[in-house]
Amino acid sequence: MAGGEGRPLRALNVAEKPSVAKAVSGILSRNPSSGGLRVREGRSRYNKIFEFNYAIQNQQFHMAFTSVTGHLMEVEFEDRYRKWHSCDPVDLYHAPSRNMCLMCDKSDIEKTLEEEARKSQWLILWLDCDREGENIAFEVVEVCTRANRNLNIWRARFSALIDREIHYAAQHLIRPNQLFADAVDVRQEIDLRIGASFTRFQTMLLRDAFVLDFTTDDKNVILSYGPCQFPTLGFVVERFWEIQSHEPEEFWTINCTHNSEEGTATFNWMRGHLFDYTCATILYEMCVQEPIATVTNVRQQEKPKYPPHPLSTIELEKRASRYFRMSSEQTMKVAEDLYQAGFISYPRTETDCFSERTDLHTIVQDQQAHPIWGSYAQRLLDPEAGLWRNPSGGGHDDKAHPPIHPTKFSSGESGWSQDHHKVYELVVRHFLACVSQPAIGAETTVEIDIAGEQFSASGRVIIAKNYLDVYRFETWGGSVIPTYTYGQQFTPTTLTLDSGVTRPPPLLSEADLLSCMDKAGIGTDATMHDHIKKLLDRYYATKDSSMRFSPTKLGEALVMGYDDMGYELWKPYLRAAMESDMKAVSMGTKRKAEVLEACLQQMKACFVDARLNKGKLFEAMAVFFERSNRSNGNEAYAIGDVVRRCGLCLESDMVLRRKPDGNFMVGCLGYPQMWMWFSIHGWMISCLGPLGVEFKGLITLLTQWSVVMEGEPLWIICRNVVWLPGSVSEAAVTSNICSTCSPGPVYMIQFKFRRLEIPPNYNVDHLGCIGGCDNILRQLVEICGTGSRNNSSMPGRGQGHTPSSSAQSNSRSQGAWQTAHSSSSYTSHSSRGRSAQTQDAAAEDGESSIPCASCGAPCNLRTANTPANRGRKFYSCQAQGCNFFIWEDNANTGGTVPRGSTSRSASNSSRRGGRGRSNQSRGRANDVAFVSATGEPISGRCFVCGDPSHFANACPNRGR
Repeated sequence: MAGGEGRPLRALNVAEKPSVAKAVSGILSRNPSSGGLRVREGRSRYNKIFEFNYAIQNQQFHMAFTSVTGHLMEVEFEDRYRKWHSCDPVDLYHAPSRNMCLMCDKSDIEKTLEEEARKSQWLILWLDCDREGENIAFEVVEVCTRANRNLNIWRARFSALIDREIHYAAQHLIRPNQLFADAVDVRQEIDLRIGASFTRFQTMLLRDAFVLDFTTDDKNVILSYGPCQFPTLGFVVERFWEIQSHEPEEFWTINCTHNSEEGTATFNWMRGHLFDYTCATILYEMCVQEPIATVTNVRQQEKPKYPPHPLSTIELEKRASRYFRMSSEQTMKVAEDLYQAGFISYPRTETDCFSERTDLHTIVQDQQAHPIWGSYAQRLLDPEAGLWRNPSGGGHDDKAHPPIHPTKFSSGESGWSQDHHKVYELVVRHFLACVSQPAIGAETTVEIDIAGEQFSASGRVIIAKNYLDVYRFETWGGSVIPTYTYGQQFTPTTLTLDSGVTRPPPLLSEADLLSCMDKAGIGTDATMHDHIKKLLDRYYATKDSSMRFSPTKLGEALVMGYDDMGYELWKPYLRAAMESDMKAVSMGTKRKAEVLEACLQQMKACFVDARLNKGKLFEAMAVFFERSNRSNGNEAYAIGDVVRRCGLCLESDMVLRRKPDGNFMVGCLGYPQMWMWFSIHGWMISCLGPLGVEFKGLITLLTQWSVVMEGEPLWIICRNVVWLPGSVSEAAVTSNICSTCSPGPVYMIQFKFRRLEIPPNYNVDHLGCIGGCDNILRQLVEICGTGSRNNSSMPGRGQGHTPSSSAQSNSRSQGAWQTAHSSSSYTSHSSRGRSAQTQDAAAEDGESSIPCASCGAPCNLRTANTPANRGRKFYSCQAQGCNFFIWEDNANTGGTVPRGSTSRSASNSSRRGGRGRSNQSRGRANDVAFVSATGEPISGRCFVCGDPSHFANACPNRGR
């Protein structure tokens, strides 16, 4: 050892809790050479520093003993991914993560550790001796080695805050176990990524779509998903479904009794029962006709009832629930209090067998003075009583802690609650029982024959109670039956045919639920009670006064939805495999990175498939909850899959959305999230985005961004959106990436159009890109607009739909596209014309049409709705780029209104400026004026260059 005999080294000791630091310091400082225990303040007011002298393996140390308060850090996503709407939840499976300090007070603890580490040569870790404690230990190591890379790092392993354990641990230091810490790292990262992705997915999908009547604040409800929490819920729902699906079935059984001077014996039919009434009746009548019973077998044997195995955490929680109706959460809270006060050993352990080095007799000796079970402890230590028995193990050993046992005598402390008394009593009595002889009973079984049918009766006499004398929580009932001999015959006192019905299993009790979790490997001894508590906190389950669980409507709906998808995310298999892998990491048989990659790939595939089948969740929720009229802020839209990164705010993703009217769009997830600020300088604005990029432009940019706060700086909302054709009936983002558009990736969308709303030369199915390279999408937007062509007659989602309005819509759409369009360039003017026709004119039901005088395409007969010409009929050309128009009375007299001229009877046309369009391929003059399909002249000019001869989307200067 470095340092020499006369030169004490300085050692920094760190415990997991302030109370443990105080207790261990008190024990180690109780020696003549310690110099007494001195206390000083650290940076954190809760984590004091205790100082004393101590010798380890003949080397003198000046000990500084402080503490943390659990984890110093937690794994979290980088800021870019922390907001719920900042990314597609599937991105969370590979999003960058980092360890972050939990809170401000933790940074004070870090400063204390750094300051003390700089002055020390040794670092001794007194964290809890389980995987979680080992992980915290390495957090402490990380902080301390930042300040002092030359620290000699050791680990103290202890299981109880008693003198012999603490001194032994101090003299037998070991190195910390990196594998244990790695296992916790794997668990934390897996739980974060899976939990965050599924929680965001189902919360954003369902919370605002339904009226969640179990809470008054349903807008802020989190529909959480946890890899352990959901399988735990699955056990509750599965048992509930077993009960709900149970159909009572009537059965029949034959019962026989016999009274004698020694008492009454009840014989049970060895067939049990029959569901066939006829068969049961026939057998019963045979017995009645020949009622003489003959004894065919008499068995007498001693039968032991063994005491329980040493106490593990799961058994402590189950037995406290069964004996005291105490929740597992409360049990662990009380047990932790008793441990920190030094009355019991460490309460989080999977071990149910004592090692050979455990001094069991000393533990019993400590209990001899107790007024209630002290006399039993004395009998245990008396060799003549023959009551002692070395405990049998249950086969579990976590290699970290012994089974839970008493470490200090107490007949009851003044500050204890009733629960403290109960848990301490259970721990003591359980320990005394497990080192005791089993109870012995003499059991007699008698079998008889009546007309070929076999019956049996049994009785028991307790010979020696042994451990049952102290373990009052268990009983072993004895019942005496009369004495029978082989071949003896008698006539039964009663012989009856009785009926009954099958009954469903009971709801799961907390003890049952813990058993299911333990058997399936869901959670650990230290976390199972937390998973159960979360079911209650999240309104997924309720617990009645009998400590039995029922699922709520919400819990059942979520499990039903995932079950209908065909995925058993609510079953324990996936999590059990993960827990097995994490145990393999702690043992060194699997690598941390290997397990992480395999688990996340598997769950990512499940997530992607679950999202594709999200309709099943909607259907399941609709069984239990009413649909909400509330739109989800974003919220007027149903959120879908990510298409690309937003090029405007550079912060959020652009996702496919469906509006309440059924139409589609691609919008930024940054709406309505505030993301950047503006400072205004005159008529110019400067925008500093989240990546530190500065944007400059005219104040008119605020037409795309909505200012939500006044002043300087101004917080704004990104409203970037790509509107899709109104003729889209279905749309889904694919995994195909556009090879043209950048910056990428830009995922292509599979569209399905309504046939009656697009020209016949366009395909109903189209794999398109919204990045700007897709001419077909651009053309259909101009043709169909960005809303339904027959919006005025189409009902909203979930509303009624009359045949007449449907027929009218179809007729209108068919009439609009009777001519195939050869042009590949559709302008916004023709789109506007069609919109005007839809709003200002109604198509005739008849077949009347004439050929267009300009292009030869059919012209449909329509009726004007403008104030000046309401009711007047006219023909209009439907061909793209052609604005031929003629009144019906002019057509009947041979007159026409060709392109480039206006009808004399058009209302007030001479008083209005015309709106023209330059089209050299058609030979159109710049001074040509156009009229709309209603006879109104079109006025205006290009807003790009100001030229009145064309529209902006046909402007040669567009894009320059």
